[in-house]
Amino acid sequence: EIRAAMQLFTDKFTESMYVLANEPSVALYRLQEHVRRSLPELAQHKSDMQSWEEQSQGAIYTVEYACSAIKNMTDSSVYFKSIDSLLKHAIAMKDQLNAAQGRSTVAPQAKNPPASS
Repeated sequence: EIRAAMQLFTDKFTESMYVLANEPSVALYRLQEHVRRSLPELAQHKSDMQSWEEQSQGAIYTVEYACSAIKNMTDSSVYFKSIDSLLKHAIAMKDQLNAAQGRSTVAPQAKNPPASS
């Protein structure tokens, strides 16, 4: 009876030691298999994310550039108003010169009658 109990004890102890000794290798094997199966998909996802990031950075740069251009156009409205004012002033001066030239050319002809032959 004691011999049977000792045999049962040693068998169970040996089995437990065998399971404990092999368990880490089984876990590492399963981990290795999981990595082997999932790594290509993860690498593809990483590549896709990098591509999307590059596209996003390009779009952000484009939007920032457009905003800067609009701000510069808004800031230049002062200069356009100044140019408009100067052009109106130049047109008025030209009209005054034309009017003055019209009077000066008409007046001498009235003073000097045409010569008779």
